Amino acid sequence: MKFNKNEKLSIYNGIASTVSTNAVNGYIPLFAIGVLGASNTQMGLITSLPSIIGMLALIPGAMWLNRVKSKKKFAVASTLSTRLLFMLILFVPFLSPQFAPWALVALIALLNFPGALSGLSWQSMIGDLVPEERRGGFFSSRNRWTTITAMIVTFSTGFFLEQFNENSVFPYQILFIAGFGFALMEVYYLMKHKEEPAEHTALEVKEVVEKKKFSMDVFKHKPYVAFIICALLFNFGAQMGWSIFSIYQIREAHATALWFSMFSVTNQLSQIVSIKWWAKYADKYGNTMLLFVAAAGMATAPALMMVTTNLYYITFINLWIGIFVAGTNLLLFNQLLNSSPQKQLTTYIANYNFLLAIIGFLAPQLGVLLLNQFGMQSAMLSTSLVRMLGALAFLFVALKMLARQRAHSGDSHNPKNVELAP
Repeated sequence: MKFNKNEKLSIYNGIASTVSTNAVNGYIPLFAIGVLGASNTQMGLITSLPSIIGMLALIPGAMWLNRVKSKKKFAVASTLSTRLLFMLILFVPFLSPQFAPWALVALIALLNFPGALSGLSWQSMIGDLVPEERRGGFFSSRNRWTTITAMIVTFSTGFFLEQFNENSVFPYQILFIAGFGFALMEVYYLMKHKEEPAEHTALEVKEVVEKKKFSMDVFKHKPYVAFIICALLFNFGAQMGWSIFSIYQIREAHATALWFSMFSVTNQLSQIVSIKWWAKYADKYGNTMLLFVAAAGMATAPALMMVTTNLYYITFINLWIGIFVAGTNLLLFNQLLNSSPQKQLTTYIANYNFLLAIIGFLAPQLGVLLLNQFGMQSAMLSTSLVRMLGALAFLFVALKMLARQRAHSGDSHNPKNVELAP
């Protein structure tokens, strides 16, 4: 696939962003537990509080974004603000041991206000810049390049951290500084995108101003409703496991930074290998049917993870999980774009992200609650069960839409008809 200038810049932007975030983000659990001494409850809050802050940002975010003439400038400002706030974590270890973990919780939550605006504006901007017929191939290639980058950065970072004592703060501070340098490159490539300034009619501006909160009108669009029901159910199960996976790997399997990097690298390696497969067969069979396969694969992860604390086994499981992570990452975003009306794309994306933020707060808290009350085994099995229910929801919708297509057209031989359609 030959890329135009905007698509190339988006790939460069994605690579720089991946270096900036993966240099530190993947090791925040180790930093929180090993350096700051965070508790299970604090780990749960580190995972879940950002969703509430992000949700609060999305309430005015869609309105602001619909009113601006340049989504690119909005994305640049919010992205830079996010990275500047992230840099403040550099100073957290200088606080007293009693307050340092709570300061980390607060900063990670706070930076997600501009972070949510950054994500929303980028999604909306890229949806305008990349035509629907090019999205599958473009996002497949972009995801492949960012995954390769993430794999290299994650392994290098893990090897770097392994050279120091696990309680040492110095290597993390070096990584925060390096990450900010790449964040500036991320912002630079974002600024280089070419976009057509949005021109709002007087009626459009009036409608935006009047909508101080999200409209329920989006839920009248059947393809969108079918998508979010399935996606939110699956995401609830996916995010239940965020905190307990890290706690399991650190507290029970005693994984070091190098092992953490191995988990991530094997996961990313399988994503690289499988991403083209997902794009190819999504074009052939449709996003919804493939989402069932990807979500069902993700459902096996928690149950398989708890079989043993052997670190080589956990590495293999991460290799297996990566296949399905690639599918869900690609297909969920593509299907969100496909099930939303193009003229109201920003509003529909914002409503989805708003609901996802609620899930992102509740699900990790439930995961940690199950862990504290019933133990690791019950928490892991419950996570697998909820994920599988999400997968079955995608299958139900896919089969229902296939039956409807057959009834309307008599075409029983084209699986791509299995899409979220009215």
